[in-house]
Amino acid sequence: MTNSLAPLDVSRQKRMANAVRALSMDAVEKAKSGHPGMPMGMADVATVLFTRHLKFDPATPAWPDRDRFILSAGHGSMLIYSLLHLTGYADLTLDEIKNFRQWGARTAGHPEFGHAAGIETTTGPLGQGIANSVGFALAERVLNAKYGDALVDHRTYVIAGDGCLMEGISQEAISLAGHLKLNRLIVLWDDNQISIDGPISMSSSEDQAMRFQAAGWNVLSCDGHDAAAIDAALTAAKTSDKPVLIACRTTIGYGAPKKAGTSGVHGSPLGAEEIAGARAALDWPHAPFEIPDDIRADWLAAGSRGAADFAAWTNRLDQADAGKRAAFEAALSGELPANFADAVAAAKAQLVAEAPSIATRQASQKALEVLAPVVPTFLGGSADLTGSNLTKIKADTAVSADNYGGSYVYYGIREHGMAAAMNGLALHGGIIPFGGTFLVFTDYCRPSIRLSALMNQKVIYVMTHDSIGLGEDGPTHQPVEHMAALRCIPNLKVFRPADAVETLEAWALAVSLEGPSVLALSRQAVPSLRKDADAQNLSARGAYVLSPAKGDRKATILATGTEVSLAMKAQATLAEAGIPVAVVSMPSWELFAQQDAAYRAEVLGTAPRIAIEAASGFGWDRFTGETGLFIGMQGFGASAPAERLYAEFGITADAIVAAVKARV
Repeated sequence: MTNSLAPLDVSRQKRMANAVRALSMDAVEKAKSGHPGMPMGMADVATVLFTRHLKFDPATPAWPDRDRFILSAGHGSMLIYSLLHLTGYADLTLDEIKNFRQWGARTAGHPEFGHAAGIETTTGPLGQGIANSVGFALAERVLNAKYGDALVDHRTYVIAGDGCLMEGISQEAISLAGHLKLNRLIVLWDDNQISIDGPISMSSSEDQAMRFQAAGWNVLSCDGHDAAAIDAALTAAKTSDKPVLIACRTTIGYGAPKKAGTSGVHGSPLGAEEIAGARAALDWPHAPFEIPDDIRADWLAAGSRGAADFAAWTNRLDQADAGKRAAFEAALSGELPANFADAVAAAKAQLVAEAPSIATRQASQKALEVLAPVVPTFLGGSADLTGSNLTKIKADTAVSADNYGGSYVYYGIREHGMAAAMNGLALHGGIIPFGGTFLVFTDYCRPSIRLSALMNQKVIYVMTHDSIGLGEDGPTHQPVEHMAALRCIPNLKVFRPADAVETLEAWALAVSLEGPSVLALSRQAVPSLRKDADAQNLSARGAYVLSPAKGDRKATILATGTEVSLAMKAQATLAEAGIPVAVVSMPSWELFAQQDAAYRAEVLGTAPRIAIEAASGFGWDRFTGETGLFIGMQGFGASAPAERLYAEFGITADAIVAAVKARV
């Protein structure tokens, strides 16, 4: 869809842009809160994009082959809300615009995924949108390689501001996009030279054009208030063999007589006097929230023009090869193949029979070897730790600028960029992304992990080297507080499996359940603990009695991951002393919290509880209670072999035995 409304009517474009400006300043003024400057400054750019270039259909907003529009500068949320309302998205009524930033409104302070159709991703934290866009653009190329131009042929457009480009994550994102030559990615930079504190020159002097060029992008520029120049730049961008940055020189708060071009219009309402002046300057003599019928008709016509493209795409889908169409629709549905459960059950039986003593990161790779053939939507990767995370299997081939048909992404040393791109991959649809790094580097990924949880996206974080057990790399690499920090994120499932069977079960849950998951996996080997190939996924209940007490339970030992084997050793020693205790494996606190009270009480029991985990004890008191004890880390780790570290920090079977004896 290109220039379908040619020739360009500059005067009409300006009036349509002014409708966006008016709605934006009126909504912010009514809310007494918000950012009117960016929507007013980028209204001309957005109008040209939505009326002449963007492929979309408000009547079918989830159309798989639509172009994606991402407002990375999410503080200017009234820009996207105005555009969606004017082009006819049913979710964004005029009442929603009037209720901007109010309780229950779809028009939150920043665009929130799931609140309204047309919002492709949550873009509150600056830099996230442009980083997500790399995943969107990569997903398009990967799916295009599988299904062809007839079914997958669209672009990703981004409006980003100086704040997005100043955030560090943007460098990771643009570097990866340039390396992969994602030429379907077009970023429109709101080059207004203003941030909240004042002129950009106060805090930055870099040449953004040279920066993007160095990263392998083509860079164009235009007057962001000249519709013809904007149109020409977008037309040229669509012929590029690289991702494109269009530097749009704009005036923030365009039209405001006193505040335009200043930080005063960035993050607060204009005020009645300034709005009156803006209405006069823009020749917009209409009441608040009033859009003239002819302008509204023009906007609705722009929204309806995508119906023909959607109909043509639907026809191509109908005519596609039956097998290709079935695979395409299955991928987009997110449903797992019918043989998924059978594959997991067979693999579990084999693990029980073989009883391997391996690190859970190795068990994770074994699980992938089993699951990848039955989950064709997987797209794996690692942030330059492939050989450590073991996220790549034998059948994988690398995704590259010359081969988008691969199944594995070398993300480079870009942990945060990887996490944000995986959000984009998941949001795009048709792909289940997973990527690896060390658990300690979830600190580098945390903002994106949080957004995975906020948006409830199926993103799988494979985080290895999960404790002081990684040994000699020392305290900088030994995660201590990270399990607690991850467990406090709402809607995030954190798995720390005890052996190969639990690892397989954790993978099956991460793939089959909604929302994001973190798999915290060990570097060191653990013995096989599960002796029963029961088809039931015990890890699905979050915690379960792995080994019951041989007699009346005198204590309960709670453990996760590598420490479950220590609990089992302690149980055996205590049994010899005539003290029957139960061992509870707790691979997922989050899933355990979802169980009914009766089940939780049955698992935890009423006897004293001892918890052990080679990490901070923060949060464990909810399970141990006042009479219990936590055995774990009280500070940071040290550099030494794992066995020495566990002994020095008192994370041992003997410590469990002593703690139990002191309480019975």
